[in-house]
Amino acid sequence: MDEATRISLKDQFNSLLVQAIEGRRGGMALMRVLEELDFYNSPASAKHHLNVPGGLVMHSLNVARAALELCDKMPQFAKCNKGAVLTAALLHDVCKAGQYIKKPDGSYRYEDSHLMGHGEASVSIIKDWIFLTDTEALAIRWHMGAYSGEQDWGTLSKVYDRCPEALCLHMADMIATHIMEVEE
Repeated sequence: MDEATRISLKDQFNSLLVQAIEGRRGGMALMRVLEELDFYNSPASAKHHLNVPGGLVMHSLNVARAALELCDKMPQFAKCNKGAVLTAALLHDVCKAGQYIKKPDGSYRYEDSHLMGHGEASVSIIKDWIFLTDTEALAIRWHMGAYSGEQDWGTLSKVYDRCPEALCLHMADMIATHIMEVEE
């Protein structure tokens, strides 16, 4: 991904983020923190989808677009709070920023410095800077779905029953990862 593309993606992301968190105290500080964490230049994964500089911001935009499309086109998600879905989609993987170490062969290694799951870690980082609604926090926390581990399966079902935004975000993340971002 070239520099012009990364700049364009950053601009698109920031425009949507400003729209999503408009009026929240700390919003501009969060945007500076994303810059400091190298969010805009981080890959989305070490070995799989969008494992290139700028992949994380592209993935976040793909998830946001897929989530909003689910809200618009699936009656099951019509009652979702689209603002909460957008906020959660854009910020769901914040904890990945700056956690990838480039290896000599050009591939990446993920260095997980957080001692919690990646949904929880993202919520924790975001809440240091802006207020998240319970719906946003639940959606981000549970966006990994069953991939967070068997220990969470009982609670996961309850969350999805009570918070359709969490299920919407999970499905959008899967659509982005396994359909939109698959290399031919």
